[in-house]
Amino acid sequence: MPHTFTAANIRREAAALWQLAWPVLVGQLATVGMGVADVAMTGHTSAEQLAAVSLGASVWSIVLVTVSGVMMAINSIVAHDVGAGALAKVPHAVRQALWKALGVGVLAMLLANLATLVFDHLYLTPRVRDQAALFVHIISIGLPPFAAYRALYGYSTSINQTKPVMVIALLGLLFNVFVNWLLVFGNWGFPALGGVGCAVSTGLCMWLMLAAMLVWIGRQPAYRPTYPFTHWEGPHWPEIGAMLRLGLPIGVTYFAEVSAFGAVSLLVARYGVVQISAHQIALNFSSLTFMVPLSFGIALITRVGQALGEGQPVRARFVAWVGVGMALAFGVLSALLMVLCRQQIAAAYTSDLAVQALCVSLLLLAALFQLSDAAQVAASSALRGYKISRQPMQIQLLAFWGCALPLGCWLGLGHDMAAAGFWIGLTVGLTVAAVLLGWALHRLSLARIG
Repeated sequence: MPHTFTAANIRREAAALWQLAWPVLVGQLATVGMGVADVAMTGHTSAEQLAAVSLGASVWSIVLVTVSGVMMAINSIVAHDVGAGALAKVPHAVRQALWKALGVGVLAMLLANLATLVFDHLYLTPRVRDQAALFVHIISIGLPPFAAYRALYGYSTSINQTKPVMVIALLGLLFNVFVNWLLVFGNWGFPALGGVGCAVSTGLCMWLMLAAMLVWIGRQPAYRPTYPFTHWEGPHWPEIGAMLRLGLPIGVTYFAEVSAFGAVSLLVARYGVVQISAHQIALNFSSLTFMVPLSFGIALITRVGQALGEGQPVRARFVAWVGVGMALAFGVLSALLMVLCRQQIAAAYTSDLAVQALCVSLLLLAALFQLSDAAQVAASSALRGYKISRQPMQIQLLAFWGCALPLGCWLGLGHDMAAAGFWIGLTVGLTVAAVLLGWALHRLSLARIG
């Protein structure tokens, strides 16, 4: 059978999945690289500026990732239509996804600005508090275009066009680093804005990436059979409602994980600048390695969705588990990287010796959860390929808010383990999520076969 778990079949599917995933991976790494550049470049100004950007970036990341999840419904919808050969349905779905993006982006911008009120209740100096809030106020201008970009991103990847997400993200990263260099350090006569300069460059970058995607879609022949901009179409509320019913649980799922990490950043703030900075560096690098299994997951939504659209549930199950296996294999590699190169990683982010020393120990803890993190994102993505989003949401809420955060608070605050205690809690939460999501995927994929 073509979809049995033989070595040859696994190699063929792994190659097909990689072909779809690697441009997504480069694009994801470039996108996250903007955050890495913000933290790393600010880290070479002062610990105070780094703390402000770290806190502001925590809020920004929570909102940004949640928006990505809410907009991800278009991936599953288009993938199923492509698999079923119903290309005529795709343009309408994309147009409605863009209407949805407008509302989601504006609401996200308002919520991000309201979230800065939490800084007033943390153990922060007035300077760090004000700079962190200003960072969020400025960078939030990029949320509406980001939501629209993610709608087009999902459309493009689901018709097997992943090259633009790579090229556009790389160009965005170059723009971000260059403008950071101008505005963070005050080069070429520009004012030295510190962390605020990072917010300006990233916010502008979101608008440029949306414009680039629109131009790409308009000019490339691959989009012509499903081109969504042939005519004007107003919002169709039943369609938008259906997308929200699929997308909101994904957004909540993303929120459950990233907000747990963000909440830890805010709780660690009480221990001072060194703890905040070291925690953020370890988290930032972990986010970078996480982009590989996440890219496999995005490719899995397309591969699984197309297989189901073609009426091949056996192939869908095979594709799903090969993807989970590839994510786990990378988890082993990333754990080894963190263990063996932790000193060099810390030094690349900051020249502050106290921050470096604490960061080295946190990276050891981060290495522990690489396998669980990789497995849970691949399994949850495969479930989304089945258009299942509620169950992963429930599992993630249980794992992170019912397990990781309470345990982290008990260890970090109750036993005075500070950042290390919170990271142990996160490791346990990710493991719970990986086990439950893997079991859910196993049961669902078998049930679909009948």
